[in-house]
Amino acid sequence: MSNSMNPSTDDFAAMFETSAAAAAMQEGQVVAATVIRIENDFVLVDIGLKTEGRIPAREFSMEDEPPKPGAIVDVYLDRIENALGDAVLSRDKARREERWIKLEKSFTANEPVKGAISGRVKGGFTVDLGGVNAFLPGSQVDIRPVRDVGPLMGEVQPFAILKLDRQRGNIVVSRRAILEESRAEQRAEIVSDMAEGDVRKGVVKNITDYGAFVDLGGIDGLLHVTDMSYKRINHPSQVVEVGQEVEVQIIKINPETQRISLGMKQLGSDPWDGIDVRYPVGARLKGIVTNITDYGAFVELEDGVEGLIHVSEMSWTKKNVHPGKILSTSQEVDVEVLDVDSDKRRISLGLKQTMDNPWSAFLAEHPVGTEIEGEVRGITEFGLFVGLGPDLDGMVHINDIAWDKSGDQAIEAFNKGDTVRAKVLDVDVDKERISLGIKQLSGDPIESQEGSTGGGIKRGATVTCTVTEVQSGGIEVEFGSPPMKSFIRRSDLSRDRADQRPERFAVGDKVDAKVTQVDRSTRRVSLSIKALEIAEEAEAVAQYGSADAGASLGDILGAALASSGVGKAEPKKAAAKADTSAMDTRGRLSGAQGDADDLKQIKGVGPAFEKKLNEAGIYHFWQIAALNDAQIAELEEELSFQGRMERDDWKGQAESFMNEA
Repeated sequence: MSNSMNPSTDDFAAMFETSAAAAAMQEGQVVAATVIRIENDFVLVDIGLKTEGRIPAREFSMEDEPPKPGAIVDVYLDRIENALGDAVLSRDKARREERWIKLEKSFTANEPVKGAISGRVKGGFTVDLGGVNAFLPGSQVDIRPVRDVGPLMGEVQPFAILKLDRQRGNIVVSRRAILEESRAEQRAEIVSDMAEGDVRKGVVKNITDYGAFVDLGGIDGLLHVTDMSYKRINHPSQVVEVGQEVEVQIIKINPETQRISLGMKQLGSDPWDGIDVRYPVGARLKGIVTNITDYGAFVELEDGVEGLIHVSEMSWTKKNVHPGKILSTSQEVDVEVLDVDSDKRRISLGLKQTMDNPWSAFLAEHPVGTEIEGEVRGITEFGLFVGLGPDLDGMVHINDIAWDKSGDQAIEAFNKGDTVRAKVLDVDVDKERISLGIKQLSGDPIESQEGSTGGGIKRGATVTCTVTEVQSGGIEVEFGSPPMKSFIRRSDLSRDRADQRPERFAVGDKVDAKVTQVDRSTRRVSLSIKALEIAEEAEAVAQYGSADAGASLGDILGAALASSGVGKAEPKKAAAKADTSAMDTRGRLSGAQGDADDLKQIKGVGPAFEKKLNEAGIYHFWQIAALNDAQIAELEEELSFQGRMERDDWKGQAESFMNEA
């Protein structure tokens, strides 16, 4: 008694340490407590304070063993002293704090934690991680969508911590990550025992539009629709069904993604082997249309072998028509092999090649030169399209409509629907073109003039014209049969200037003129009365002049003109100097007569050409005026002028110089 009332120094020391330890305690910490006893629904514990702590017994219900007096347990100091002077303690909070510490360590070490799905919330589920609730998103429950989560509720299983925020008390976990990791390990182990080319048996688990997934015993492989059969397949369900056991070959293994590609058709023989021999180019075959696209139709020739009829090879005449309007699916057709590419596994087929070529048939029935009749189906800026049957058209170019009118003028006379006659000018079977001509029905007026021989009207010919119109610049005349029109310029109306008056002519007068130029491309014929008079004058010189006569050229021409009734002409200065008797039969001279009259006056004759003419015996322009067409052609060929004299009308220029001299 005396000892208890009078404590010793050691007792004071112990009491001081206890008081100091109590003072060091802070609210919100986990402290060690000693179980004193169990009363009713409470467990009394001593944590070293003045009073004992009371903890509800239900907080120990999750312990492996019920608490016993003397046992040491961790408790959470919520408050050191309440209104009754008792310490407020909690075993649940202590266990939760302990769990948070373990969770943080697991999150840092990337280790899985144990838990159980305890309830459903918006967007997912709650998971009890031993006193700490976590959120499990719906997408993280399983690898594939799970319709019924009932069997998983309350089952303790591993979870991976995706996110942890202790201050906010937020934890996000995933069951899918654990399953994927486990599956990856299993896949790696299974894939290590496989090799490309192996033949395995599996069960079809799922079918999609692009193929089927086959379970090979713990790992799935994709059997693509193109690897199911060599023949065309619209959907994988035509070949396999879910639950069916199939034999497949491993085509490819991706070591990084561990994806396996499978094939069924590889187990059979390839129908494309020896395709070149079975289907040579030019062979005629029968096939079934399996598919129609915008660019053509696929035709099955045998199981696993298809060819393409391109839209351009379907019809000779239907060019812009969808293939579906020519062929239909499942239709049997005759085709011709156009090309075979065994490397690319392609066969080009033709449908129109099995039919008669309408252009060849047309050419056989209507050779070039045949006259046909048809309806104008179209008018364009470059010609008329004439119908030659239900599928063929021929074109009349604007330049082939009329001889005497320009294309723009001639095409105005036609309307769509008119019936016209035309001549077949050309049939190009390869380019699928038929050329027609309307003007060719009457023949070329230039080539078919009455009285003309050897290809129609020619330069130098004399024609009789009828005056149809008198103008200030000349006269318009008509000549020949069929009639052709031409215009004689004022300067070509007469050799004498005094007679170069258009008003001395009247409509209906008959006049003779010489053809000075024929342009077949423009359908123009140039006439000249003056050139005819000069030609007659030159002919008189050649007929009546001689070296022994002693008469001047003027006297000869005067006599000749007088006898012809033209009247006596005044001798020309240039002609007075001429001695045509010195010319040979080709119109050549051995040297210049008197002063040179300068051939360079003729347009187109330069020093080089003048030198060549002199070497050929031509020194004066009156020599050129006296040459006939045959002599001019001979001179051009001799000097390699290649039609230059005729093209530049040297003879006409020379005759003009003689007239003006």
